Amino acid sequence: MTNEQKPDLIVILGDFVIQGVLGGTFVPPEPIARELSGLRAPLGVVAVLGNHDWWLDGERVRRALEAEGIKVLVDDNLRLNYKDRSFWLMGLDDLWTRGNHLRSTFAAIDDNEPIIALSHNPDIFPDMPQRVTLTLAGHTHGGQVDLPLIGPPVVPSKFRQRFAYGLIEERGRKLFVTGGIGTSIIPVRFRVKPEIAILTLISEE
Repeated sequence: MTNEQKPDLIVILGDFVIQGVLGGTFVPPEPIARELSGLRAPLGVVAVLGNHDWWLDGERVRRALEAEGIKVLVDDNLRLNYKDRSFWLMGLDDLWTRGNHLRSTFAAIDDNEPIIALSHNPDIFPDMPQRVTLTLAGHTHGGQVDLPLIGPPVVPSKFRQRFAYGLIEERGRKLFVTGGIGTSIIPVRFRVKPEIAILTLISEE
């Protein structure tokens, strides 16, 4: 389905593996990476790691993905060219398990080209510099369960429902949180459908 959309760039926002889903079976990172190797985009497939990846073995997950041609950014930046213009992907390591290295990763970009930040955890967003065009995150699964009038009762974020799902705009900055395709702890989704998010970026110039 992803390839059918003919995206220019594919980004995957972490938690490739997961442990302890009720009634589920653990799948190691190597067959997951082989399945994802079928993804195709002219600018490539780029990923960051999530808390479940590090709880298992982050370096193992990274090796499995990169062996299949998927670039993994761990507090690192990648410069890409699109239609004679350049922009940066700033890939941040998982906030929960690896800490906040936003300042040093951002400082390594020494020009004024646009930046798209990739972060598994949306809780990094309040610290994001104004210059970052867009922050993409996952982690919350959109809450997995969205109750009418109440919203998601459980969101794995210190900001609760503030960064649970969708496009968030604060002080001129933009964050998009995808609900992803998996589940955590219990294999249940209610009013939060699994999704492949297609984003179109339009220059303001």
